[in-house]
Amino acid sequence: MAKNKKLFVEGQEINVLLNNDREYISLTDMLKAKDGDFFISDWLRNRNTVEYLGIWESVYNPHFNYGEFAIIKSLAGLNNYKLSVKEWRDANSRKDGNIRDYATLEQLVVLSNMESINALLIRKGLPQNERLIHLNKTAITQMKSLLQSKTVKRLK
Repeated sequence: MAKNKKLFVEGQEINVLLNNDREYISLTDMLKAKDGDFFISDWLRNRNTVEYLGIWESVYNPHFNYGEFAIIKSLAGLNNYKLSVKEWRDANSRKDGNIRDYATLEQLVVLSNMESINALLIRKGLPQNERLIHLNKTAITQMKSLLQSKTVKRLK
């Protein structure tokens, strides 16, 4: 029977599952302690991570759903977060203005940079799918950098 215990590392709670005299440390808790939910979602979007998890599940989970996993694997690494103007407006009907009016400083900086980079990539003749891959990687890198910057934090 599995039992749980907790570790505390530098004030952060990390769950440990004890099962058949083996200990399994929660990677999710460790990642949350490091960089929060943003890092976890970034890690889980990585195609290599998803493939590794699929291999592990196929070996150790007798009820592994191969069909559902194939769908998840096919979406790994893609930019799947979309919010149309209408969807934002419907979800925020009491707010005046538009989505940019409620963006953080970091989001506005990255958005401005993405618009400029996209214009350069269009001028170079890159097709949309290649531009999206490049822009997504750049946006993630810039957002991580800005969110970790002590200088930006002092500006606020």
